Amino acid sequence: MTLPFETNLGNADLIPSQGGPPHALFAAWRDKDPVHWNPAPENYHIPQPGSGLTQGFWVLTRYQDVYDASRDQDLFSSHMAGPTIWDQDAEGVVRNQAGMMGMAREQHVQLKRLVMPPFANKALAAFEPEIARAAREIVGAVASQGACEFVFDVASKLPVYTFCSLMGIPQEDRDLIFTLGNATADVENETAAGMEPVMQLFGYAFQLAEAKRAAPDHSMMSTLVNGEVDGEKLTPPQIGMFFVTMSIAGHETTRSTAAHFIRLMNEHPDQYALIRGDPERYLPNAIEEVLRVSPPVIQFRRTVTRDTEIGGQAVKAGDKIYLSYPAANRDPSVFPDPDRFDVTRENAARHLSFGTGPHVCIGARLARIQLKLLLTEIITRIPDIQMSQAPEYLRTIWFNAIINMPVRFTPTASSSRTP
Repeated sequence: MTLPFETNLGNADLIPSQGGPPHALFAAWRDKDPVHWNPAPENYHIPQPGSGLTQGFWVLTRYQDVYDASRDQDLFSSHMAGPTIWDQDAEGVVRNQAGMMGMAREQHVQLKRLVMPPFANKALAAFEPEIARAAREIVGAVASQGACEFVFDVASKLPVYTFCSLMGIPQEDRDLIFTLGNATADVENETAAGMEPVMQLFGYAFQLAEAKRAAPDHSMMSTLVNGEVDGEKLTPPQIGMFFVTMSIAGHETTRSTAAHFIRLMNEHPDQYALIRGDPERYLPNAIEEVLRVSPPVIQFRRTVTRDTEIGGQAVKAGDKIYLSYPAANRDPSVFPDPDRFDVTRENAARHLSFGTGPHVCIGARLARIQLKLLLTEIITRIPDIQMSQAPEYLRTIWFNAIINMPVRFTPTASSSRTP
């Protein structure tokens, strides 16, 4: 379906109606209007007080423009009005500025130093056997059934387990975190619960923080509440925002990429045959190509700090900038024949799906480990996995997220334990 050139990206029904990001539209803009003005939508609404889309924004569709704007925090700030494209009241802006993606530069650098140790190579290598065990149990739990709903029976479980393990969340609370994390990402549906899941996650974060203050351990939450940033303890809003951000970003990226991997392998059986023939050789780069072709996060915002130009287009201080990752990842100046899905693509890892610059995703290496281990189990245990009906997409302007994808496969021996 060809979309009109003036299509508005502030339409939460656009992604589900197109079965993903509107790549043809982005290509048309990139060719004729690469810094495209998107006016405020007429009917955008979310059940979240103080948030909406009342102002238009500039959409960047070229790789280099997205790359440059992501790396220049002085000119294109994620702190000034926060990293979300929504227009928010003062309380919402302050809340976003408390999060890691919206912090002022100096504070962000200090917090990153505080939370990075669990994501270092040595720590991840030590954690990897535990992730592998969880991946085996997740796939083993469905292997004998011959069918399942892939997103929530398989893809969602490993990132939630990993997040809970890192944060030191007790086993009995993990189903609650799973439910609240999904509900928080689903804020644009008419039946969404507004701010309630977010506030419940905040409340849980405060309770967990108190527990870690009373009994410190080696978890990330313990590090957050007992460590210091620039000589000071983190505030409760900062701790809460970090927890909420991680609960969404941590599982959305891995869950969605795993689902898109299965979808793309069904659509490109020749590529899947290549991977099945030698997973060790082809799977790591195949994951990068899936991330390039189907980035799980569609966009983030920057705010212009002073009058300037982007690719010859004048922009003013205070203007909103929409960083389009799907568009950047299919820029033909960087990725030849960009719409072709090729698991052997030499520069697939140049995608911007994890961002770049100071706000590059801190969990990117962990996400790649989770994906490799989970997908290896799938390829090994249920290699003939097939979609049994078309996937259903989340209604949102934020995520390229599949929320329902029934699959079938030849049953194999099962494991009864799940993480």
